[in-house]
Amino acid sequence: MDYIRIQSIDNPLFAKMHDLMKTVFPPEEVLAYEKWQGPLEDENIHVYVAVHEGEVVGTTEYRYYPELKVAMTDFTIVGRPGLGIGRFLLRNRSRDLQQLAAKSGTVSIGMFAEIYDPVQATYEFGGIYPMNPYVRREVLSHIGYMRLDFPYVHPSWEEDGSAVGGLNLCFLPADEDQSELDASLVVTFLTQYYSALPNKPDEWYGMIEQLKGKQSLTLLPL
Repeated sequence: MDYIRIQSIDNPLFAKMHDLMKTVFPPEEVLAYEKWQGPLEDENIHVYVAVHEGEVVGTTEYRYYPELKVAMTDFTIVGRPGLGIGRFLLRNRSRDLQQLAAKSGTVSIGMFAEIYDPVQATYEFGGIYPMNPYVRREVLSHIGYMRLDFPYVHPSWEEDGSAVGGLNLCFLPADEDQSELDASLVVTFLTQYYSALPNKPDEWYGMIEQLKGKQSLTLLPL
């Protein structure tokens, strides 16, 4: 299996990756094909595919913020069961993020991820077993992710200004004994991360204002 970075929508592997995203994720979570060119050319955004026998069987996107000392996993897709794709993506992503932190002269304190709440999720996720929200949540819990204790929404990637719910903002702390996270860090991260979407819903702005009134956020088990 090969771990290949995608940096152009003209790469034939990108079309396969985008088709996989559309199969697995609901429309509000998938950026339009032609709008990917900018993100793919951004050196700070890392988009990789797992290629098995010429086919894209998995993909992940992530980034590292040296000024915040945190990473973000934008998404991870395991397209087939029984190939060890999840572990393959995890190990390669972890190595890359360690290198990115080292190059910046920082030590990462952890990584954010948006994780579906299986109780609220109604989407079928392509009918792919490893993408079932109950399975994914249990796997991510084993890895060490924890849920930040606040109601979470994010702006739709369809760029229509609507709010997307049904997820939790989670954090994988480098210190496994860490029990809370500075709320101002979460505000700074979310503001920077979603600066790519200028049309944000009122619910998102309300959430940010509530977070600004807090000192810290408790990290809870998934």
